Amino acid sequence: MLPTIDRVLLRLNRWAVIAILAAMALMVFANVALRFLTDHSILWVEEVSRYLMIWLTFLGAGLVLRYGGHVGIDTLQSMLPRHAASIRAAIFALLLAFFATMLWLGVRYATVTWGQTTPVMQIPVGAVYLAMPIGFALLIVHLLLMAAPYLRHGRFLADAEFDADAVKL
Repeated sequence: MLPTIDRVLLRLNRWAVIAILAAMALMVFANVALRFLTDHSILWVEEVSRYLMIWLTFLGAGLVLRYGGHVGIDTLQSMLPRHAASIRAAIFALLLAFFATMLWLGVRYATVTWGQTTPVMQIPVGAVYLAMPIGFALLIVHLLLMAAPYLRHGRFLADAEFDADAVKL
């Protein structure tokens, strides 16, 4: 059942990132073209694209973590191969603690700012900041799903669409 949940989560997460990026690209392109052709622009495009960029960043971070795409330094593991598994376990624990803390702070921050509204769209600022706890919750889920191969062998996940080893220099 876990592989099915993983596949569904991965598919939903990827499509959310794709949809947000496509929406941003279309809105910004339309606004630039409109500004160039008519000297007018759509007022809300800049604000919405900025908030979508925030959501894109937080929703995409878990996908990047899953495949080892974040910047990482493995010099210490290379220098101390006998302790590499312990080093990875410590890194895993630190990441999990950080993600959990940021999830908790994100919920608090979104709750506190829910009463404020954005300047143009008049949507709750908390809706924008809700990207933080949702993104960190996804980071926790992706971290837990990749834990076994990472902790045992230092490997990241791979699938038919993305190979973690291909991104290494």
